[in-house]
Amino acid sequence: MLTFLAFIGTSIIVIVTPGPDTATTIRSTLLAGRMGGICTAAGIAIGQTVWALATSVGLATLLVASAPLFLTIKYLGAAYLIYLGICALYEAIWPPEQGSGIAVENEPHGRVRPWIAFRQGLISDLGNPKMAVFFTSLLPQFAPMGGSTFATLLALGIVFAVMTFLWLAFYAAAIHKVRNALQRPAMRCLVEGATGVVLIALGLRIATEQR
Repeated sequence: MLTFLAFIGTSIIVIVTPGPDTATTIRSTLLAGRMGGICTAAGIAIGQTVWALATSVGLATLLVASAPLFLTIKYLGAAYLIYLGICALYEAIWPPEQGSGIAVENEPHGRVRPWIAFRQGLISDLGNPKMAVFFTSLLPQFAPMGGSTFATLLALGIVFAVMTFLWLAFYAAAIHKVRNALQRPAMRCLVEGATGVVLIALGLRIATEQR
């Protein structure tokens, strides 16, 4: 029981620390409202569940050990974050006119469909190989003695994913409450620009940092 509580405490610290998942959720919420943010959070949680499954069957360990595969996923994930950041900066510099707007992944500004928001969250998380490193190093530490089995590791990973979803869904609801104020032209450009810079910076950090 104490081991599980320690896992919960460690997970909370990791989850509430801002990173790519938080930035992606905020952007989706600003573009598509609370539902967009929740769908992105769901995509992120599913991505984490996939990483947990990969850890449970040993695939994540193989990924971490394979430099070419690790680097491929790292660069693809970083490129996607940078792409989202560039989209945000583009809209900050050339804001769309109300009712027309430029496309965000082929959808009008402010009307990103739920499946696109979900996909952004899923790709953002699956494209971050640091999750493989994190899960392979974290989950076994909190598995009961002799209990580093498939079911135990997967269960811990799912608990982590559910906690992440709940936190990001709360984040989306909080951002949604002030969304109307943030949609004023000047404020929207400022927020889009800041979000774009953050996403690009996170993408560059993932691309350049060592394991």
